[in-house]
Order: sequence, then structure tokens, then C-alpha cells
Amino acid sequence: MTKRNLALIFIILMVGAMFGTLFGQILGWMLPESVVRDFFLLSVDFSLGGLVGSETGVINLNLGFLAIQFGLSLTINFTTLIGLATAYYFLRYFR
Repeated sequence: MTKRNLALIFIILMVGAMFGTLFGQILGWMLPESVVRDFFLLSVDFSLGGLVGSETGVINLNLGFLAIQFGLSLTINFTTLIGLATAYYFLRYFR
């Protein structure tokens, strides 16, 4: 049994999440206004800046001579989870 690189696993899972989100956006665009469309478009947003109370979603580190901004925002919906599950299935199936 071969070991997989952790970076490869992370990249494959993120690609699955991106395809899942893209599929959800296309599905939301195609479906008429209904509860099903609202279900597929309902999303939860996570922001790195929200951890420190920043309204912009960005963490600013100002050292006087150097200013650095850190930002990360994740939007997860139902089809993103389907994309992650599909990518995980392919990772398990194609060893």
C-alpha cells in the first residue's frame, strides 16, 4: 500500500469542493424560485477576520516598518459538501 502526499490529498479535496460549489451555483441559476433553490444556495460563511472581530474579514499586522494583511474566507453550501464527499470517494477508490 502506498502512502499519498498530504498536499495531493488537500488539493484533490479542494478541487472537489470547488466543483461542488460551481455545481451548486449552476443549479441555483437553472432552478426556478423555490424552496429547493433556496436549499442549494443557502451557505455558511467562515472568515479568518471574524475570529478577531474584524469587520472586513482581514487581520492587519502593523509593525511600523512592515504591514501585513492576512485574510481567508470560506463559503460552504450543501453542494460543496457533496463535492467534498465525491472527492473523498475518489481518493478512497483510486488508491
